Amino acid sequence: MAVDTKELIAEAVKRLLMQKKVKKLTVKDIVDECSITRQTFYYHFEDIPDLLKWVLERGTDKMVEETLTQGNAEKGLRCLFLLALNARPYVEHGLQTNYRDEIERMVEEQLFTFFLRVVEKRGLYAQCSHADLKLVMRYHSQAVLGLLKNWTEADSGDLDHIVHIVHQLVAGEISPRQ
Repeated sequence: MAVDTKELIAEAVKRLLMQKKVKKLTVKDIVDECSITRQTFYYHFEDIPDLLKWVLERGTDKMVEETLTQGNAEKGLRCLFLLALNARPYVEHGLQTNYRDEIERMVEEQLFTFFLRVVEKRGLYAQCSHADLKLVMRYHSQAVLGLLKNWTEADSGDLDHIVHIVHQLVAGEISPRQ
């Protein structure tokens, strides 16, 4: 029951962001949208940032699962891009609310977590210390985040090529020649 109520609340937030395009997201708006009491909201979440964190963590869990089911690393990377691009409108609308700073920080954290979990599950970078692995994953997550932040319609038409190049970079198949 608890997960269903949390999902109900999460769906209400998505509707508020996408359909009503709220600028100031409040608990009152959320409870009104999903016809629950404030007490029910606070039973499941400490506050709105806690709710947003839960939504992003669930999204990361789904992205990791789906990405790992792909046939190879490049297909997994393509899957990541597609999932992230599908989530982009929600993130963009969320960034237009009073929770901009929290959402930016949480998106960065979750993309880093995504890369770290996938790499650990696949046993990649085994030669790296944990500290070095975290640095490498921070580098990769920030690079992909930078691409996604500045994504264009032309990029969407060239998705497969972009994924291929990014995969080659990550795999060390492209390097500067001197």
